[in-house]
Amino acid sequence: MRASLIQIAVDPDEPVDDRRARVARLVREERGAADLVVLPELWPTGAFAYEAFAAEAEPLKGPTYGMMAAAARDAGVWLHAGSIVEKVPGNSNSNGNSNSGGGTTGPGAGALYNTSLVFSPDGELVASYRKIHRFGFDKGEAVLMAAGEDLVTVDLPRLTVGVATCYDLRFPELFRGLVDSGAEAFVIPAGWPARRRGHWTLLARARAVENQAYVLACGTAGTHADVEQAGHSIVVDPWGEVLAEAGPGEETLRVVLDPAKVASTREQFPALKDRVLGRGQGQNQGLAL
Repeated sequence: MRASLIQIAVDPDEPVDDRRARVARLVREERGAADLVVLPELWPTGAFAYEAFAAEAEPLKGPTYGMMAAAARDAGVWLHAGSIVEKVPGNSNSNGNSNSGGGTTGPGAGALYNTSLVFSPDGELVASYRKIHRFGFDKGEAVLMAAGEDLVTVDLPRLTVGVATCYDLRFPELFRGLVDSGAEAFVIPAGWPARRRGHWTLLARARAVENQAYVLACGTAGTHADVEQAGHSIVVDPWGEVLAEAGPGEETLRVVLDPAKVASTREQFPALKDRVLGRGQGQNQGLAL
């Protein structure tokens, strides 16, 4: 399986509509080069541009959805389109996840979520994930956005992918839940700050090693809201070996994954079978395609 991580530079002087069009072109350029394309967290707005969240919020099937669906279809790829600031219109009886089937509690109409979108090669929205762990402690995302509730997996043709976002990377129990839901790889879009880049690399490798799964972690480049971004998108194999790592600027990171390596790693070193605490507590929200 060929994967491309497109590390987008978020320039505050670039209009959002222009950035959407530019990113769509970059996705289309991966036609024939990738089976799976991954974009970063909140690339339309900037993960730290808190003051712009309300103004730039969009419905699940808003302008980013439309442009990314078309780009996935034109490129013929599975596309994890990063995340958007989602604004919930009307009531919130449904959480919008096509692979969840359950409702959501908490904030109602007008609530904001940090929501990831996943498209099939025919441009269909096959999954969305509302970020569970919101960053900021008592400010920023933590107070401006509501928390998601559902674990989300997507069955690609040869690999089951668990979806997480940025700050989620610091919470290993989420990834254990995804493994219990069948995940063999984790796709993690992020807007990770440069000052904590060491944690980014360390945690990506830790999540791969402890779960014997691939990690595809795609970050943003550039500086927005006066926060320099780490870049350094990274792909880690189930043994914790770094297969590819980007630099600090905008670039496309390409790598070939061997889906069979997950099963062989888990067979050769069956540590997951020795789990005692928390085993089997994940909620299977996967979608069979």
